[in-house]
Amino acid sequence: MKKISKLLLICLSLIFFQCSFAADSPQGYWKTIDDVTGKPKSILHIFEKDGVLYGQIVKIFPRPGYDQNELCTACTGYRHNKRIVGMVIMEGLKQSPGDPNEWNGGEIMDPLNGKTYRCYIQVIEGGSKLNVRGYIGISLFGRSQTWLRVSGANSD
Repeated sequence: MKKISKLLLICLSLIFFQCSFAADSPQGYWKTIDDVTGKPKSILHIFEKDGVLYGQIVKIFPRPGYDQNELCTACTGYRHNKRIVGMVIMEGLKQSPGDPNEWNGGEIMDPLNGKTYRCYIQVIEGGSKLNVRGYIGISLFGRSQTWLRVSGANSD
């Protein structure tokens, strides 16, 4: 009985040790917060495909006079006049070799103005928050938002 207890204690210790040094994954659902108003804008689902992260809008918190069927009228190309809900607005992010909690090299599109920006994200506070930086040229010329992890697409 003592051997089983010791073995269990060793196994639990190893699991705890591995978890304490593991990188937090940005995959999941995130409530996007407007950096100007501080109000929620959408729920974004971040997923991975072939080592690359993508972000798809699964819910919006509509502006006055709009609803869940809002179209991206400011978008160009294949996104023009498409529904914002269901749109992939973040793509091409790869995990940084220097920081396992940072993903970079991708782009993010703002469906309110149709503009696309270079982007990097960093998982912070034990995976409960996500720093998102969109910029033009160098990251000095951009803006940041902090998104909050939520349990699913229907989180308010």
